[in-house]
Amino acid sequence: MSPLQFAWRSLSRQPARAWLGLTGMAVVGALLFDMLLLSRGLLVSFRDLLESTGFDIRVTATEALPGMGPALSDAASTAERLRGLPELADVVPVRFGSVALDDGDADGGGLRGAKRRGLAIVASEPRRRAEWKVVQGSDLAERGPGGRPEIVVNRAFAREEKVEPGSLVRLGSAPPAREFRVAGIVEFPFEAAGERMAGVTLAGFLDAFPAARRDEADLLLVASRPAVGAEAAVAAIRRARPDLHTFSIEDVLERLRQAEFSYFRQVSVVLATIASFFALLLVTTLLTVSVNQRLGEVAALRALGFSRRRITADLVAESALLVGGGGIVAVPLGLALARALDSILRRMPDLPQRLHFFVFEPRALALHAGFLVLAALLAAAYPVLLAARLPIAATLRKESVS
Repeated sequence: MSPLQFAWRSLSRQPARAWLGLTGMAVVGALLFDMLLLSRGLLVSFRDLLESTGFDIRVTATEALPGMGPALSDAASTAERLRGLPELADVVPVRFGSVALDDGDADGGGLRGAKRRGLAIVASEPRRRAEWKVVQGSDLAERGPGGRPEIVVNRAFAREEKVEPGSLVRLGSAPPAREFRVAGIVEFPFEAAGERMAGVTLAGFLDAFPAARRDEADLLLVASRPAVGAEAAVAAIRRARPDLHTFSIEDVLERLRQAEFSYFRQVSVVLATIASFFALLLVTTLLTVSVNQRLGEVAALRALGFSRRRITADLVAESALLVGGGGIVAVPLGLALARALDSILRRMPDLPQRLHFFVFEPRALALHAGFLVLAALLAAAYPVLLAARLPIAATLRKESVS
């Protein structure tokens, strides 16, 4: 009989203890798996958001993260110079602003006003890459019919203002408000739940913000050539414009890993450590109790010729069945729990709708399996030591007398 078969029979003889061990390992393993998903979930999800724009490099005027520092001057000439670099495929200036729509309904013609609610504005050149996803209508053109500037809006804005492609809206940071034609309804990568967002061209941005400086940008979005890669493109930009600050996606993620997202990584490490400890304690306790209850049986097996190595293999196999069985159940249980926890955490204000805290990775599954293997080995260490040091004759005598 193989050690695995022998361990299975040992567990089957005590079903209550076996079910207790499997259930405990499933619960603890699910918590451990969720902490592994949480440890890198935000970074993986944020990477997907950054890559979904089609740009893998951000250029700003200072070391502040993109969009959080002062504007970059001479944006047009800077963008044109960078476009001449062979390592770059595209360079697009981007500006950010916030404006309140003109209140009150207009006098017909499909023109609608708002209720003095803010609207976040993103401005860039007419689309050459997927900075946002068009879900209805068309993308921006430099000018719409009749020379009106065009605007694309997200679903939240379209729903609240009851606009659709072809409708007109008034917006501006100062009166008189300017009319914009809605070209389409889009989905922005970083829009938060319920946030009202819109996209305009750089010329349309000046229509909405007449006081804004003409040749500025909050950042430059840069796409490297696939054959070159982001690192070589970043190096080329730094050589051409050492006064600017260039961030690849990896640079942005590293800063977030060290600052904004470090809290969740620390929490996941602490909880994963606690879960591993309880898994180890649970299996060690169950195996130790099992060995103590079967001292006579172990001594009899040794007397019949079972070696210490065989007894060790039997106990390790029993530990592997408990940990492995619970660990297999822990994966779907952990995924279900992660989905529930993720839906709760994503209700935090000002978070992008597409950002997730728990993200499945093959790496997390491999680490989970590694933790379980280590737990099975460590949990069997003390019971194996008890069985290996067991005095055969004294134990059999004690068992016969008792």
